[in-house]
Amino acid sequence: MFAAITSAWALFVGLGMLMLGNGLQNSLLGIRAGAEAFTTEATGLIMAAYYVGLLAGAIVTPKVVGNVGHVRTFAALASTASTAALIYAVFVDPWAWGAMRMVTGFCYAGLYVVAESWLNDRATNETRGTLLSVYMVVLLGGMAASQFLLNLADPNSYVLFVLASVLVSMALVPISVSVTPAPDFTAPEPLGLRALYQTSPLGMIGALGTGMANAAIYAMSPVYAGALGLSVAQIAVFVSASIVGGMAFQWPIGRLSDKLDRRQVLTVVTFAAALAALAAAFAARGEPIALYATMFLVGGMSLPMYSLCIAHTNDYLTPKQMVSASGTLMMVGGAGAIFGPIGVSLLMGEMGSDGFFACIGAVHAAIGVFALYRMLRRAPLPLDEQGASVPLASSVSAPTATLPVEAIRDQMDRDLAALAGPRLRRR
Repeated sequence: MFAAITSAWALFVGLGMLMLGNGLQNSLLGIRAGAEAFTTEATGLIMAAYYVGLLAGAIVTPKVVGNVGHVRTFAALASTASTAALIYAVFVDPWAWGAMRMVTGFCYAGLYVVAESWLNDRATNETRGTLLSVYMVVLLGGMAASQFLLNLADPNSYVLFVLASVLVSMALVPISVSVTPAPDFTAPEPLGLRALYQTSPLGMIGALGTGMANAAIYAMSPVYAGALGLSVAQIAVFVSASIVGGMAFQWPIGRLSDKLDRRQVLTVVTFAAALAALAAAFAARGEPIALYATMFLVGGMSLPMYSLCIAHTNDYLTPKQMVSASGTLMMVGGAGAIFGPIGVSLLMGEMGSDGFFACIGAVHAAIGVFALYRMLRRAPLPLDEQGASVPLASSVSAPTATLPVEAIRDQMDRDLAALAGPRLRRR
């Protein structure tokens, strides 16, 4: 297990730096947009531009990797993303920021494609579960930790933009000095949207809605916290609470969905996310600690939903169809992510700060209603025919979802059994 992790150390270190830079930049833009008196609607469009670039990058990068290789692609994209972080500080203008957000999204989608395909190539059937678990901890942990970098300098200065640029640039170092050979890369062929919807309507609609809700959380939570008048330190805690919640609940919810009717688990979780959003809207009127706690629950219920949608869709597919279906679901989630920040910004423009949680709650409630409708239209799948769920982040590139789910689940179970020791095995 440890040998598998150490064999990919350069990739994990590089990804950690990328997520520190990306998370810092995301929250910094939200805070700075408020300080520059950008309208809420303009800020929403700026944040949404990232997901436009993310969607385009996920489509284009596999072809680029096939032509020039992993290392050159990674270096070019990281350098461009680092440059974009500096341009934010030079041109404080909504149009310039929107353009750079799109460039940043494009670069990060490509970086994810490169990193995840590289990780997939390094993994074996015995190590995939361990590597994917570490990968998710690095991604979400880096995003959570990045929020506290906001306290290192005044957000109204250029210093934090420079720090974000440096972190992204430094991600090149471990990748460049690694002696591990770059892998071969074969991009999956996408499955058509119509065929995917006919196969799993709930999986597709769930991925679309989850992309909207999770993008709203990631992109607009700093804007919302700033509108409440929270300090920079409080904004860091608020934003990181949702990400830590997602880390905490990913595994338990996935395990529960393997043991019960997955549609029922999905329905309960999405309605729980809607209720948590409602509770958070009320908690915002009280002490910050209550807001942090409810935001932890919002992230804990919302962020694992993408994994449930993937797993539910895979329940109705053959193994040969899963790769292409996962890629298509990623595209659907990415399209939804474009509209999440826009929807929140429009509601916040009409309702004030309450529009943030109103949008997230409404999206999850709509997913739940559609799930109830689908239960009336299709009989539940027998539990022995359900596949295994895998913890995945939404709005990431397709190669993450190509790791064989059964191998991942088997390895995770073996790791847990080894950690539990003889006492648990006797039970």
